[in-house]
Amino acid sequence: MNHTTVVEFVLLGLANSRRWEITLFVFLGIAYLLILLGNISVISITLTNHFLQTPMYYFLRNFALLEITFTSTFLPSTLYSLLTERKTISLPGCFLQMLLFYCLGTCTLFYMAVMSLDRYVAICHPLHYPAIMNSRFCLQLILGCWALTSLLMLPPTIMTVQLPFCGPNVMDHFYCDASLLLQLSCTDTGFIEELMFIILILILPGTLIVTAVSYGCIIVTILHIPSSAGRRKAFSTCSAHLMVVMVFYSTCIYRYIRPAQRGGQDSDKVLSLFFSVLTQTLNPYIYSLRNRQVKQVIEIFRHN
Repeated sequence: MNHTTVVEFVLLGLANSRRWEITLFVFLGIAYLLILLGNISVISITLTNHFLQTPMYYFLRNFALLEITFTSTFLPSTLYSLLTERKTISLPGCFLQMLLFYCLGTCTLFYMAVMSLDRYVAICHPLHYPAIMNSRFCLQLILGCWALTSLLMLPPTIMTVQLPFCGPNVMDHFYCDASLLLQLSCTDTGFIEELMFIILILILPGTLIVTAVSYGCIIVTILHIPSSAGRRKAFSTCSAHLMVVMVFYSTCIYRYIRPAQRGGQDSDKVLSLFFSVLTQTLNPYIYSLRNRQVKQVIEIFRHN
């Protein structure tokens, strides 16, 4: 049977009407601007002030750089598509976007788990914190996140890139989603789908357990703080972190680890917006810019 090799994919995007496209362009453009400004501020402040050369801000600085890179894999192209109504993406461009999206997204999960462990050691074992979280161990944790990401995500991604695509070439999404890409291949993709599902089962619940246990121990420690004002302040910070974690994990898990018959393309796109845009917009302000030490540094910059 003769097949025509696909040279580009069509991404239907987020909206069907021009009015909605313009509206979404404005909202997503503002979100992307906030992501860039917030994370660049975090990187600049933590690099230039010697008071913030601690393990926590080392992780936050790396996390901010990861957030910028992750959102830049798909948001600029999404904004361009909304503005110009150009829906196509080349085959290599789609593969590259998929590779970066899933690798950087997976690394985000590992980073969040590492940052929760850092907070657990700092709050629950403060006397041992400097010895445990030394610069060498912090670097090893960051490199470990990238090593695990590469080990888990590169094999299924490489196998997907090697698949033949003969048409159709239309994806009802705003970025090159791996599950939709597999559906467009003109060969059997059962093994890759099962492999990706197993990897997601390992990554999502695994990192969630680490994060949840860490914050659970932190909450128990906070309850033993004698000062009510201290407890309220600690709970305020902890609850904000947990809110972002809950939104991120709940939408990721529902999007990627759910029975196939549930949901639809529209709900998938909404869920994707939550974990890929909404939480990324909140992260620099929740994790970093509302911290007391960062606020003090910002006040010093203002007075100078």
